[in-house]
Amino acid sequence: MAYKVVGLLIVFCFSFTISTYAQTPLKAAFIRDHQLWLKENEKEVQLTKGLNVSSSKWSKDGRFIAYLAIDATGRKSNLYVYDTRNKENYQPYISIETRNFKWSPTSNELAYIAGGVLNVTKIKNGRPEGFKNVSLGVSDFEWFPDGKHFIVSSQSTLLPTGWEPVHLFQVSVDANLNKKKIKPFYTILTNPDELFAIDADYFKWSADGKWVSFLAMPTASWSNDSNTLCVLSSEGKQFQVIGKMLWYEEWIKWAPTKNQLAFISGQGRFFVENKKTVIADIPTINERKEYTPKGYVDLDLEWLSPDQVIVARAKENKDWKEGPVPTMHTSLYIINTNTSKQKQMTFPKKNNIDESPQVIGSTITWFRKTEKAMKGNVIVKYGKNREEQIWLKNVDTVPTFFKR
Repeated sequence: MAYKVVGLLIVFCFSFTISTYAQTPLKAAFIRDHQLWLKENEKEVQLTKGLNVSSSKWSKDGRFIAYLAIDATGRKSNLYVYDTRNKENYQPYISIETRNFKWSPTSNELAYIAGGVLNVTKIKNGRPEGFKNVSLGVSDFEWFPDGKHFIVSSQSTLLPTGWEPVHLFQVSVDANLNKKKIKPFYTILTNPDELFAIDADYFKWSADGKWVSFLAMPTASWSNDSNTLCVLSSEGKQFQVIGKMLWYEEWIKWAPTKNQLAFISGQGRFFVENKKTVIADIPTINERKEYTPKGYVDLDLEWLSPDQVIVARAKENKDWKEGPVPTMHTSLYIINTNTSKQKQMTFPKKNNIDESPQVIGSTITWFRKTEKAMKGNVIVKYGKNREEQIWLKNVDTVPTFFKR
């Protein structure tokens, strides 16, 4: 009898855990009418007024939301922070003009590039305030997973003999412009015939921190049509070219537990054809595997599980040659990477578009809008087999979810 009671208790606790996990409320920063909003526990709160907000990002612990406020000209963007504990907006410094900022993976330090200088905020009373210079000549950067270093790129220079190589560096967070704390990490040797690039952008670490992916990007006009996806080991010793693709950062996603890199391959700036979901094992030994069926294009992706990927898919439009670029009416599909079986998950109405899938725990979210609309709704499914429902209405862009 005692064993039965214990067994029932285990089943009850297990069921309660699953139910609690499934019902964990979503928490997201989002933009509506150019203002920053917060939704938590089904309650929406407007956080800013009179600004033109973009690019919201959560701190690791969820206390802070960093965002940009764009001026009337659209040319300058200043860095702001919202403190959810004190319920106030503030600027970490009087004026920080930037477009590239990232939270530390281990603390509430906020790093950003201003005028080619990489800076990191000081911490005052638990909040990011003030700043310290880190390194000059920085084009793009990312924190190392340990939160103690950065990987940075420096754009190459055009010499009379041609473009210089692209240099990557490992920089200590406390470098303070001290060259002794800035070490060469890797040099990308380029040439016009094989790998032509003048910069490296969009650094992303694998789940175990052993590999970092990035795009090797050529000159501006060329980069509209083709960039080179590369990976580099965390020691800066193993370098591999993975494939050609466009410059969309969200088209590159590491698997949640494996060293697999999913991306949308294909050259040509128009979405009408030649955009395929590809998954490569890193380091690449075997041939990359392509999952997009003939006659279709994939225009966004997200990992649902270690063996499942969600893609935003539409039919190709090879008939288009000139005139206004046709809208690609995407809907979401789930790909099983083990079996290669694929199933359509969403069925938007005519002239509706489902795009930008995101996965938070067992919850799937995406952005749905009509063909000509500037705004859309955020749809959720609390599990891939559950019914979809509207979670946010009339928002400007895809929300930024806080992922615990």
